[in-house]
Amino acid sequence: MKKKFFGTDGIRGKVGIVPISADWILKLGWAVGSILATRKRGKVLIGKDTRISGYMFESALEAGLASAGVDTYLLGPIPTPGIAYLTRTLQADAGIVISASHNPYHDNGIKFFSSKGLKFSDKIELAIEEQLAKPMFTVESSRIGKAIRVNDASGRYIEFCKSTFPQEYTLDGLKIVIDCANGAAYHIAPSVLNELGAEVIAIGVEPDGLNINKNCGSTAPAKLATEVIKHKAHLGIALDGDGDRVIFVDHAGNIVDGDELLFVIAKWYKDSGKLSGGVAGTVMSNLGLEKKFEELKIPFCRTKVGDRYVLEALKEKAWNLGGESSGHILCLDSHTTGDGIISALKVLAAICAYGCSLYDLKKQMVKYPQVLHNISFDPKQDLTEKQLKNEGRVLLRASGTEPLLRVMVEGSNSTVVKEVAGDLVSAISEVLQPAVSM
Repeated sequence: MKKKFFGTDGIRGKVGIVPISADWILKLGWAVGSILATRKRGKVLIGKDTRISGYMFESALEAGLASAGVDTYLLGPIPTPGIAYLTRTLQADAGIVISASHNPYHDNGIKFFSSKGLKFSDKIELAIEEQLAKPMFTVESSRIGKAIRVNDASGRYIEFCKSTFPQEYTLDGLKIVIDCANGAAYHIAPSVLNELGAEVIAIGVEPDGLNINKNCGSTAPAKLATEVIKHKAHLGIALDGDGDRVIFVDHAGNIVDGDELLFVIAKWYKDSGKLSGGVAGTVMSNLGLEKKFEELKIPFCRTKVGDRYVLEALKEKAWNLGGESSGHILCLDSHTTGDGIISALKVLAAICAYGCSLYDLKKQMVKYPQVLHNISFDPKQDLTEKQLKNEGRVLLRASGTEPLLRVMVEGSNSTVVKEVAGDLVSAISEVLQPAVSM
């Protein structure tokens, strides 16, 4: 059976339009609670990012879960990976994240973690959708769930993040600019870095409910680059709205993306004996990364775009490291899911281990020129992807979170890459009927 509401990363959309409407989210809470409370009184954690609609959906989920006989533990603003961690350590039946990740404030979404801190399986998501089709009802009054505020959620997660940084290293002497995207990590990431010894300059830490991801964070690192140069910092770190992806900027203001960060971590893991097997990337991973891994004799595989697919590949192969160009990096030796703060700490540990700058480390991998275009389209249309020869690739991919077709071309010759990409975009735009205007 095909899922109707769940995408590659939970349920996402524009606030006020089904399925991201208060009444629908209320019933979603009930549906999830009904499944969890079949044998016992359930316990579910709810966390969120800083967008204004989070208040509304937090209340809706709480009411829906309570009506099904489930107790809710409210974490407040906290990064997505923090919710995964707390779901596991507080022995909850599930964790719910209210966030649309890197999207603007007028979008929101719902993501789920199991009791083991893993994303819900397809089987459970299908069961939730089946439950949504049934009439909603409230359990007998004595069984209605309660709501409890968890006041030390942030502190617990801060300590967990710090515990993943090697004790033999320190961030003393490093000046770091951190951009928290006015999102869920605004009160957490600066504390982690500061308590590990770094001199921290924090930006994107004044959320007002409307400015999450607005000209800041991992999807807009220009401001971070400016601040790094202005303050003569050693590097800059940019998180996204829910704190599960990370992008760096080196001391010269150059953006260091997920592929380059994955290379830095993989090299350190291999040299220090921490690498289990190989590394998993996606169809969007730069060809230069694959070539470098061949040189280093590090096994590499590609998956569909989405950290859930990277995770599936890692579990299947018993590997411990993988990630995406966007900055979703999974270090399974430290966490069950992608974590922007922990991934950043891995990169910082590598810098400490090699005793050189991020600039010197990342330049050891030469990225192939790559052009990416987004075209509005109807996501129901079928698409194919194709790999060309050994020195170039063309990828046509429907976004799993937005009504966009992503056209990616990469190869060893930047002029040819740009020409091919331009021709493809022109040809495809003539064929596809745009779903929305750009």
